Amino acid sequence: MTLGLLWEIGVWLSQTPVYILPAPSRIAMRFVSDFFLIVEHFFATLSGVLLGFILALVAALLIALAIFYNRIIERLLYPTMIFLQNMPLFAIAPLLKLWLGFTIWPKIIIVALIAFFPMAVNTVDGLRATESELIRFFKILGASRRQTLWKLLFPSALPFIFSGMRVGVTLSVVGAVIGEWVGAQAGLGYLMLRANATLKTDLVFAAIFVLAGLGAALFGILTLLERACTPWRFIGSHTANLLD
Repeated sequence: MTLGLLWEIGVWLSQTPVYILPAPSRIAMRFVSDFFLIVEHFFATLSGVLLGFILALVAALLIALAIFYNRIIERLLYPTMIFLQNMPLFAIAPLLKLWLGFTIWPKIIIVALIAFFPMAVNTVDGLRATESELIRFFKILGASRRQTLWKLLFPSALPFIFSGMRVGVTLSVVGAVIGEWVGAQAGLGYLMLRANATLKTDLVFAAIFVLAGLGAALFGILTLLERACTPWRFIGSHTANLLD
């Protein structure tokens, strides 16, 4: 709030042109006047974010399980994962557009690529963080590998998985915008390019704020989902706060 007020006063005192730096009030007015246009492009971006994130999550869980259970697969896949993580997306995005055309799929693949790595690595770390004594105890009880996975390993890894998901979902928003910048017919990234070309800087800022709000909202939803799926993690902290 204070930053917005200082921004408003600074723009007013310096008489900065709107096309260089619009005041927050001007951005708010643009958001209201172009509300339906922004909402239309918002849902185009949201669909790409969600589809790409879900694709990355499924792939991350499956590959993390393969790495956890097989050392040979780990040695084969980990270098590939690191290679893909360090690949410049701006370099491959035009190729995806060339191969797949002006469809939603290039954006989905870019989102999946950028969100996959933190979720896969965190899942592997979570599976390996399970205490070996508990695993041996399950074996003594005669639990099968599947039972050990679903009743011990997976619940123990959930905090790590959600940690990776929170990072992945915020990166998904970035990936969707990159996909829309390179070539798209809809989306907030596409809207920003159009607005920038016509010097509608206030519309560019409005789209930026909506994207930031989208990332924060998805992060918050995953945090609430984590609390619902892992209530045992928060009981202890709540009890400690009551004792304090």
